[in-house]
Amino acid sequence: MIESLLEILITGLILGGLYALVAVGLGLQYGVGRVLNVSHGQFIMVGALMTWSLFTVLGISPVIALGIITPIMFAIGYALDWWLFNDLREDSVNDDHFEARSLLASFGLVFVIQNLMLLYWGGQQRGYTFLNSPVVIMNDRYGANRLLALGVAVGISVLLYLLIKRTRLGKAIRAAAEAPEMASALGINRRQVLAVSFGVGAALAGLAGVLYSMMFLLTPGAGTELTLVAIVVVIFGGLGSITGSLVGGFILGLVTSVVNSIDPSLSVITFYLIFMLILLIRPSGIRGRKIHAD
Repeated sequence: MIESLLEILITGLILGGLYALVAVGLGLQYGVGRVLNVSHGQFIMVGALMTWSLFTVLGISPVIALGIITPIMFAIGYALDWWLFNDLREDSVNDDHFEARSLLASFGLVFVIQNLMLLYWGGQQRGYTFLNSPVVIMNDRYGANRLLALGVAVGISVLLYLLIKRTRLGKAIRAAAEAPEMASALGINRRQVLAVSFGVGAALAGLAGVLYSMMFLLTPGAGTELTLVAIVVVIFGGLGSITGSLVGGFILGLVTSVVNSIDPSLSVITFYLIFMLILLIRPSGIRGRKIHAD
């Protein structure tokens, strides 16, 4: 009994770590810049397929790929906010107008990025073997790659929390998100802060893609499913709350693990049932601002 509970717990933490990392980048992009980036899953798959290419073609370890792909994805995200979303932001009448326009723009990015992936990598499933040797914990076996992914996800989550809460950049990000006029009056370059925030969100998506590639088969079309996962976790945790996204990811990972231990076919149903219930019962999520219809 204890071993079964431990297996459910560890599996849930592994899934939760991945869910949290998948969602927190999207939560940062929306919480700071008001961009509900529905192409977030495509960014994750770009990171995953880049990892596959680095490992299978050049023999570069996914661990090393973390240090290569993360800054590349940051640069892409930074450039997108600077040249695309910032122009939309400046031309919009108000924040609600900008949210609608940025949502449409990110829908366009879904098709652009997905077709670029299909053009370069094709549509077939791809995968590789990395650290798949079993690690025995209380007579249960876990892939070393999954435990590594959990450790990296937890470590990055802690570092992100410290970045937002304890550093000057984090204070500038929070100021730009919570009181943009006051931030500008205090001399904070809001455009720069928003671009950095979007870049960090894209970097986290690429990092999540590296970890995802170590555990699952890859196809360009999987990005849409990952976007849905990210949106569910972000809304569960609370729109605009980074810590809510982290906590929500781990909670949903544990719930998924429990349901899988009973009947794996119910996991998707349970996942979206929780999503609907949170919208009906507590639209603000664990923490964060409430979603308004008007």
